[in-house]
Amino acid sequence: MPAPITTIARTGVALALAALTLSACDSGGGGARNSVHAVGSSTVYPFAKLVAESFSRSNTDFRSPLIESTGTGNGIQLFCKGLGSNTPDMVNASRRMKASEFERCLANKVDEIIELQVGLDGIAFASSQDGIMLNLSPRTVYEALAASPYGREQTAKTWADVDPALPADPILVYGPPSTSGTRDALKELVLEVGCASNPEMAALKKSDENRYKQVCTEVRDDGGYVDQGEQDNLIVQKIESNPRAVGIFGFSYLDENADKVQGLPMNGVQPTYDNIASFAYPGARPLYVYVKKAHMRAIPGLGAYMDEWAKSWKKDGPLARIGMVAMTPEAMEANLRKVREQIVLTREDLAAD
Repeated sequence: MPAPITTIARTGVALALAALTLSACDSGGGGARNSVHAVGSSTVYPFAKLVAESFSRSNTDFRSPLIESTGTGNGIQLFCKGLGSNTPDMVNASRRMKASEFERCLANKVDEIIELQVGLDGIAFASSQDGIMLNLSPRTVYEALAASPYGREQTAKTWADVDPALPADPILVYGPPSTSGTRDALKELVLEVGCASNPEMAALKKSDENRYKQVCTEVRDDGGYVDQGEQDNLIVQKIESNPRAVGIFGFSYLDENADKVQGLPMNGVQPTYDNIASFAYPGARPLYVYVKKAHMRAIPGLGAYMDEWAKSWKKDGPLARIGMVAMTPEAMEANLRKVREQIVLTREDLAAD
C-alpha cells in the first residue's frame, strides 16, 4: 500500500498550532477541539466505530474519535453548517450526497469536501429464522408500502392482496425513518423502480416530476410500515419476536444476526455478499464518508483516521469481517488516491453520478 498521507506532526507545539488554526475558522464559538468528530449514517456507524478502534490502537498519542449515529440526512445537515470546531469533521453516509446538500455546504463555506466511497452494502429485507418467507420484487414492495400506489388508494392489507402468489399474512414492515440514507436508498433502488414499471408513471414523470416523486416514494403511514428510527438493532429485535413481520436494514445487520433472521430474496436473488458485490441483488448500494479538507490542517489525527479507513476496506480486512462488502480493486485504488492527494468533490462529479 502506498505511503499514507502526511498528518499533523505529533508534537505538543504542532498540536497547539493546529488548535489555533481551527479556532481561526470558528464562526460560532465552541473553542478548539483535539479529536476527530464524525456524525451520520446508522448503517455506516458500526464500520466507523471499528475503524476508530483500530485507529486508537495504532495512534496512542491521539484521542479516540467521537462517532455519532444521527442518520445520513441529519448528519449531512450538521456537516454542512460551516467550518470550525463546533461542527463535525466528517459525515458517514449510506447514500451519495445530493446536489442540493452540496450547494448548502458551499453556501456555508464548506467548499472543500473529500468524498470517499468506503465499500458496498445492500438494503436487505428480512424476517425471523422461522418467519414469513416472501420472494419479493421492487413492484411488490412498492405496491405493499406506497402511500398511494400509482396514485390510487392504498387498500392492500395482506401480501396476497399485492400478489396472490404471496402468503395472506398482514403487511407489517419495520424500517428506517425519513432522515436515514437507508430510507433514501429504499426509495431510489426499490420503490421508484417498482413504481416506474407502470407505463402511467413513466408518463407522469415527464409531465409532473414532483407528483411522480410523491406517488413513487411516499410510504404508507397506516401501520403497514413502521418507522423504527435510527435503530437497526431494534428492527432485528422486532422481527425476531414476530414471525409475520418483515424488517428493512443494511446487509451488515443481516450478516451480523444470521442466527436470528433470514434474508428475503428480491427478484429471486438472495441478499448475500457476492450478490451485492456484483450488484446482482437489486438493493446493492455504495457507502460513503465525507471529510472537510479545511479541518485536515487543524484536527489532530484526522488524516491518520482517513488512512485507517483505507487500511480497513480490503476484502479480507476487518470491515468485511463485520459485514461490509468490499469495493472492486479499481474502486479501492481510486479512493486511496483521494485519501493520499486530498482530492475534493466538485459539482461536475455529482452531475456525472
